[in-house]
Amino acid sequence: MNSSSSGDLTRRDFLQHAGRVATVSALAGVSVSYVHAAGSDMIQIALVGCGGRGTGAAGQALSTTSGPIKLVAMADVFEARLKGSHERLSKQFEATPALLNVPPDRRFLGFDAYKQAMDVLKPGDVVILATPPAFRWVHFRYAIAKKLHVFLEKPLSVDGPTSKRMFALGEEASAKNLKVGVGLMVRHCRGRQELYQRIRDGQIGEIVAMRAYRMGSGGGTAGPKPPNISELMYQISKFHAFLWLSGGVFSDYYIHQIDECSWMKDAWPVEAMAVGGRHYRGDSLDQNFDTYSVQYTYPDGTKLYYEGRNMPGVHNEFASYAHGSKGSAVITTRSHHPGRVRIYAGQKIPRILTPKDKIDLADPNLRWAYPEGEKNPQQLEWDDMIAAIRQDRPYNEVKRGVEASLVASMGRMAAHTGRVITFDDILNCDHEFAPGVDTLTSDSPSPLQLETNGRYPIPQPGIQTAREYGPVVPAAPKLNTAAR
Repeated sequence: MNSSSSGDLTRRDFLQHAGRVATVSALAGVSVSYVHAAGSDMIQIALVGCGGRGTGAAGQALSTTSGPIKLVAMADVFEARLKGSHERLSKQFEATPALLNVPPDRRFLGFDAYKQAMDVLKPGDVVILATPPAFRWVHFRYAIAKKLHVFLEKPLSVDGPTSKRMFALGEEASAKNLKVGVGLMVRHCRGRQELYQRIRDGQIGEIVAMRAYRMGSGGGTAGPKPPNISELMYQISKFHAFLWLSGGVFSDYYIHQIDECSWMKDAWPVEAMAVGGRHYRGDSLDQNFDTYSVQYTYPDGTKLYYEGRNMPGVHNEFASYAHGSKGSAVITTRSHHPGRVRIYAGQKIPRILTPKDKIDLADPNLRWAYPEGEKNPQQLEWDDMIAAIRQDRPYNEVKRGVEASLVASMGRMAAHTGRVITFDDILNCDHEFAPGVDTLTSDSPSPLQLETNGRYPIPQPGIQTAREYGPVVPAAPKLNTAAR
């Protein structure tokens, strides 16, 4: 997986190419515009993927206040999920029913439902793409062809080949002056934005190390398949359990803190070394590990230590920290919202683990804390995106979203293979988890099949080292594993 062949791309290649594309995109925006003037034009929304996050995103879209907006179409592959989402949104907006105009004939079901939902819209409207990430590039490609602004849930990709596809699609969207938001909402948190600026201003000195934790009671399990559902549909219903669909709990859960730490560092890691294992999965047939411990290395050698755990009955923590030469900072306290960000002199940071725990404002080491009453960043990301559409301002978060997805995949692959994995390794790894995903129908076999032992293939660090699961393939020799 070394980046030695003529077809391989490096992180530097992408950064240089992105600069050229930005110039083209700026010019393209002059000639093509899909603008909704503030307070006058109606923006129509279609929701593709009616799970909890998609339904939440639709609710946040309808809660923007910069002009008229309404939900007009919905799509999913599960009828119960589609029905439940519509009922939840109807109840949420019971007092403002005009925001929802999705009659039964605009609630689409099936693998082509995404096309039907987007076909309801006109150029310049918005589609929410919140299906499992395996389908992200397929649906994004169609949205661009329909000239729609897009909100993409994270992660945007789960492997190298689909990441390259998403980079290219992001550039195409910019060239057409389409606005694209990505569900890494912490970057829209006003408290974290102020913390970022304070770190840039040197208030904690040079960052020398970072650490982050997402330790919960469980997640991403899947017991034996019931008899009344196909293999494909069952896996989609349990998508966090399967790497081809979501990148597993690592990509889907951990990406947020990896992204926020890298934002504060103002760089992406270039290398990951990791350990992990399965301990308490019971009869679950999923592909996740129970524990992950990743050492990420940034270009200047600074480390991010990431700890993930999915086990009941153990210490839970959900927090991110930056340690500097002059002090330290809390990036996340115990959840995405409120962040309760703050800065301390020295390195002693009090833990806040429950809703009852308060920030000790009398702590002599406390140097700054963002005021209470933060607005939910999941709402702010929608406020920002819709404002950009109405004001026709440049707005495309795809490149950053794909880079965050790749960095998450880099750490996941390091744990699953037992190798040191670089950014270029994951970018150029040819293991596409779900080739042909754009041709799937409800009758298709799943891209992931049971092995002869009645279980799905799981990562085998040190045995399967060239890819994360599947038939054992010899790894190419690594000539240099030093961070670069």
